Amino acid sequence: MVVPYFNSAVVYASLFAFMAIGLTLTYLTTKVPNFAYGSFVTIGLYTSYTMWKINGIAPYYASAMAFLLAGLSSAVMYLVVLRPLARRGSSLVSLMIATFGVDFGFVGIFGIYTDYLRNRYNLNDTKQFFQLQADFNLGGVPGIVYVAPAALTLIALLLFLLLTRTKFGVAMRASVENPSLAKVLGINVERVYVVSWILAGGFAGMAGAFYTLWLPGGTSTGSDLIVEIFASSILGGLTSIFGAILGGLVIGGSEIVVGTNLTTGFGAIGAAALGVLLLLVSVYLWRLKKGRARIVGVAGIVLGAYVFLEAASGLSLDPLVSGLVGGFGVEAIAYQKAVPLLIMVAALIVMPKGLVSINWRKLLRRERKK
Repeated sequence: MVVPYFNSAVVYASLFAFMAIGLTLTYLTTKVPNFAYGSFVTIGLYTSYTMWKINGIAPYYASAMAFLLAGLSSAVMYLVVLRPLARRGSSLVSLMIATFGVDFGFVGIFGIYTDYLRNRYNLNDTKQFFQLQADFNLGGVPGIVYVAPAALTLIALLLFLLLTRTKFGVAMRASVENPSLAKVLGINVERVYVVSWILAGGFAGMAGAFYTLWLPGGTSTGSDLIVEIFASSILGGLTSIFGAILGGLVIGGSEIVVGTNLTTGFGAIGAAALGVLLLLVSVYLWRLKKGRARIVGVAGIVLGAYVFLEAASGLSLDPLVSGLVGGFGVEAIAYQKAVPLLIMVAALIVMPKGLVSINWRKLLRRERKK
């Protein structure tokens, strides 16, 4: 049992790190919690599904097209929806509600697209499909176990080089930290934002393509993952790309290792209680009326309400979780969904700025002295 858990934790953690990077990029540019971000994952999902079912192209190769399509969709969302609303002076809550509307619109588009695939190509599993049997094996281990962390490492390295060794990276950091000053210095801030949104959507699309090799998917899969994606980004500090990677690794790995091993006695009750706790903490943060605290509070209120309602209903709305822990029952499903919430709550209470607030160098010096 150890090896399957380890493999699942590696893949799951890597995928959430991919997703958290993109969500953090969108937040850095607009300062708005993007609840439509999961739909970009679904775009990658169906790009991979379509290319495999119709053209026989493996998801590894399809990930490039998934990056492109999801990236362009992300840029269109920014240019057509969020930027015009922001220029008209819309409030944070209004912009956040707009992202919900975009997400609902995407789900409708996915429904239309899957109907087209079913009627045009006679595919019966377009709405919900099992993992694609398109992976290779190395030493008896699925290839995605190697590819997902390797791709994440490569992306992290490329992002580091982009942000620290290129003029565009310097322009991106300047645009995020002080847009007004960046404009005075001659930086095209809007172009930087558009590229950031393309990258953000692209990373989600890649994660969606890889996702199909390990887990079942459907039209609402990306939207159902939004709790874990936000938990990863918030744990990483919400404004740190590399913190998002670390947060994704922690959330993804812990959800598999902890969630699937918890006893089933009080699963739904425990998940509902955690949802209420998150709601209370989030309301407190929102009432502080400080920029970061208020944004995190709004996001936490929405996510806490979602998980509380899911747990209270006694049913899982997430086919992903059902696929992972189908043999454990509803209680285990509720617990697994509650794991990222528990970590998020702890982060909000103990370190509101996330893992990036920890002075790692100081800790390492202490360890060396010991």
